Amino acid sequence: MRDDYLYIFMAAMTESDDSKSKIGRDRWMVLITVIVGTFLGRLDQTVVNLALPDIITDFKITVTSAGWIATAYILANAIFVPIWGKLGDTIGRKKVYLWGFGIFIFGSVLAGFAWNLSSMIIFRVIQAVAGSADYPTAMAILAVTFPDGKERAQALGIWSSSFAAAVVFGPLIGGPLIDNFGWRSVFLINLPIGIIGVIMALTYIHESVSEKKATHFDWWGAILLGISLGALVLVLDKGMSWGWLAWESLASYAISLLSLALFIAVEKNHPEPIVDFKFFKESVFTNTLVNNFIVFMAMMGSVFLIPIFAQTYLGYDATQTGYLFIPMAFAIVLVAPLGGSLTGKVQPRYVIALSTLVAAVGLYMFTGIDARSHATDIIIPMVVMALGIGFGMAQRTNIIATVVPPQEIGIASSILALARNIAGAFGIAVFGTILNNSTESKILEIARYSSLRAFDQTHLTQFTSLIILKAQIEAYRTVFFVASVIIFVGALLALMIIAKEEIEPGGEEILIMD
Repeated sequence: MRDDYLYIFMAAMTESDDSKSKIGRDRWMVLITVIVGTFLGRLDQTVVNLALPDIITDFKITVTSAGWIATAYILANAIFVPIWGKLGDTIGRKKVYLWGFGIFIFGSVLAGFAWNLSSMIIFRVIQAVAGSADYPTAMAILAVTFPDGKERAQALGIWSSSFAAAVVFGPLIGGPLIDNFGWRSVFLINLPIGIIGVIMALTYIHESVSEKKATHFDWWGAILLGISLGALVLVLDKGMSWGWLAWESLASYAISLLSLALFIAVEKNHPEPIVDFKFFKESVFTNTLVNNFIVFMAMMGSVFLIPIFAQTYLGYDATQTGYLFIPMAFAIVLVAPLGGSLTGKVQPRYVIALSTLVAAVGLYMFTGIDARSHATDIIIPMVVMALGIGFGMAQRTNIIATVVPPQEIGIASSILALARNIAGAFGIAVFGTILNNSTESKILEIARYSSLRAFDQTHLTQFTSLIILKAQIEAYRTVFFVASVIIFVGALLALMIIAKEEIEPGGEEILIMD
């Protein structure tokens, strides 16, 4: 009898060792798998913008109406990120990841066959709802798959770099697709790539759940947070066209603030809140979140203007503009794992502060651009900025993954994703407003100190055009200067990120082998 127990025990131990060995062998394939999903989701956001002119022509709609294709996606994506993060922690991250990926592919195919604006908006919402599952579940999957702190930081750094790579390669991939196969191809291409991603996920990702099972899902919290975020993102996206003090904007502010106040009240009393405010009591979590918000606000808010500048003032077409971003993509991909390799060797706050400072220098270098700038005048500052942002990317993500209990990584990562999404929308809104206001003020300023001695219509037209051109160039410089100052402040604030000793996942975390 004793021998039977010993045999069973040894068999169980052997099976456990085999399981751990299998996880160890598969962990880098898990990384590649989630990179495929993340890259595809972010790529979709980029290439759809390229397709908008053809969609406008095909559907016979206005530019303003077409804007809702992007706005609907942003709104749905922002609202559902926290919900997916919570579900991943409770019912299983692999399940949520696969459901999200599968529905995203389905929505992509539907969007590829959209017949009018209404159908396109509905199908884009389906894509966004499903696509929002990627970030919180992928980050949680990697955090569980890589229990070693140094490896986890490298993995998270490589994975994070796929965000930037997707943004950069979007124009390079989308442009030829649209030119040769039409705008529907940018949606339909997701089907074959998505099937590969699903097969990889089924093969390599192992299910992970938490012992802390949810018994009462926070539906009221999810609804109130969705309303608050929806109103906020809507006004950030439409505020410039509405006017920041128009009644539509004021109504959005009021709805967002009221639902946020109700959300906070609900969360404080809910036993299983969708956003646990105890995270914010950890100064390292809050300070890292602030640094992320500042960096992404300044980066997204200023960098989105670069393609506009290149095409408007340097005469580049869309493909040539895309080429400008290739060195930036490689810079981020190169340094992201290097920054992660410093985990345990250098305090994270110093790595994050230095990387943020380098990013600020890169943005400041853009203050020298003008209508005579060459490609290198765009590429070099972008590479410097990318080196800075990429080097600290793994450290920021790893801190979020290690400072919270393992069973709540999905929720924490959803908060990080939410902060980045809002920061991007906020940055684009703020810097777009700065650009417009600065252009108007500089036109008046330059005109005040300029004079024209010829009074024929030709010279007057040229004179006016030159004033407007100079004002617009100066306005771009102002935007990049403000962005560099904001990121510099973020570098100083990064010194407040005092991380505790790294917490290794364990305890309540359960890894279920399929």
